[in-house]
Amino acid sequence: MTDVLTVGETMASMRAVAPLRLGGAMSLSVAGAESNVAIGLARLGHRVSWVGVVGADELGALVLRTLRAEGVTLEAVRVDADRQTGVMVVERRISDLSGVIYHRSGSAGSTVSAEDVTAGFRPPPSWVHLTGITPALGDRARGAVDAAVAQARRTGIPISLDVNFRRRLWTESAAGECLRRLAPHARLLVASEDELHLAAPADARNEEDRVAALLAAGVAEVVIKRGARGASLYGADGRVDRPAHRVRVADTIGAGDAFVAGLLSATLENLSVPDRLERAATCGAFAVASTGDWEGLPTRAELSLLDLEAGTTQR
Repeated sequence: MTDVLTVGETMASMRAVAPLRLGGAMSLSVAGAESNVAIGLARLGHRVSWVGVVGADELGALVLRTLRAEGVTLEAVRVDADRQTGVMVVERRISDLSGVIYHRSGSAGSTVSAEDVTAGFRPPPSWVHLTGITPALGDRARGAVDAAVAQARRTGIPISLDVNFRRRLWTESAAGECLRRLAPHARLLVASEDELHLAAPADARNEEDRVAALLAAGVAEVVIKRGARGASLYGADGRVDRPAHRVRVADTIGAGDAFVAGLLSATLENLSVPDRLERAATCGAFAVASTGDWEGLPTRAELSLLDLEAGTTQR
C-alpha cells in the first residue's frame, strides 16, 4: 500500500551558473514541488506514488528515469505523445538569490486529469499530498486536484495541502478563490508567512485570526514556514515553535518541499509535534545546505549528520 500519493507536474530543470544573457554552462536535472516531496519521502523509507504526465520526449524520459531511480512509484503516470515536457530555468544572480523562469504553458504536465488521479488511487494511499501549484496550471489540472480531494474524502484518507503560491502562474485573487475552497478539506495545511492569507478567509487580518479560522473550518493543523527563523505548528494543543538549523546556505530552492517531506514522514510515524518539526527542520536544512531542488535530501541514516561538529570528516 502506498504511504503517500502526490499529484502535480515535474519538469526538466536547467540551472545556469551565470546570468542567462551571458550564455555559459547549465546543468540539467528535474524538479517539481510534488515530486520533490515524493523523493524526500522515498529517501526516508516511505512508499510514495507520483501522479503526473510527461511528454514523449527525452526530457520526459529523464523525469521518469530520475523518479524511478529515487524509488518513487510511477504506475499512474501518463505519457502524452502530443505535448512536450515542461521546463524551468533557474538563474542565479547574486549569492543565494535566484530567479525561476517557466516554460510550461500547454505542457504535458498541465494536462494531468481526474482520470489520472483515479488510476493513482488503485490501491488507495494512506495519505494524499497536494499543492497550490497544480490547480494553477489550468482547468484540467484543477479538476485533477478536485478529484483527488473528492476521492480522499470518500475513503477517509487525510490530505495535506501546501499553499506554494507561484505568482508567475496565477494571480493572488485566483489563487485565493481556489485555495480557500480546498483548505477546509485538508487535515494538514502548510504555508509560508506571506501566503497564509490565500488559504484563510479574506476578512481575517493577522496570523492568529487566519489560523483560528482555518482550525474552525476543519483543518486539524496549520504549519507556518518562517524561513531562517524556523516554523510554527498550530493545532488542538496550541502553538509549537521550532527554530531552523543554522547551516551555510548554498541554495534555498526546494527547501520548503524538503521541510514538507520531513514533516509528512514524521506524521506518518505518529511522532510528537516537536519531533515532527525537528525532522522537517532537518530536511529543510539539508536542502538549503546543498545545491538542487532535491539532490541533497537526506536518507534516514543521514538525519543525524547535522548533530556532528562542523568540519567533521567521517572515515
